[in-house]
Amino acid sequence: MRFMVILKATKASEAGEMPSEALMTAMIRFNEELVKAGVLLAADGLRPSSDGARIRFSGNRRDVTDGPFAETRELVAGYWLIQVRSLDEAIEWMKRAPNPMEGEASEIEIRRMFEMDDFGEESLTPEARATIDRMHAEVAAKS
Repeated sequence: MRFMVILKATKASEAGEMPSEALMTAMIRFNEELVKAGVLLAADGLRPSSDGARIRFSGNRRDVTDGPFAETRELVAGYWLIQVRSLDEAIEWMKRAPNPMEGEASEIEIRRMFEMDDFGEESLTPEARATIDRMHAEVAAKS
């Protein structure tokens, strides 16, 4: 099972404060453990929302709003993509992570990702599944 682990933003991350060398070292060490265990698929920090934008969809209309965005606790500061056997295993791994926000309370959210098998035959035709498989293979070959 694949899970996205979402690191919630804080005032410090939204202000663009960079982590200390000690935190970066601890985080690299933790990510290295995930890699050695064959669990880590991807991990990155995100720049503050002031460097981003939102697009609101309403029918055919697209409205773009530039950052920053007000509700810090609703923003994402980084993520991990991991592959483990269960939610319990994902929780156990992430409890071992260093506190990602020095001097502040940090929060992460763990969400299971959809797999192709989660979609029934009524949602995806065999042609659509083949196209998705081809796209996944192309992306994997480029990374």
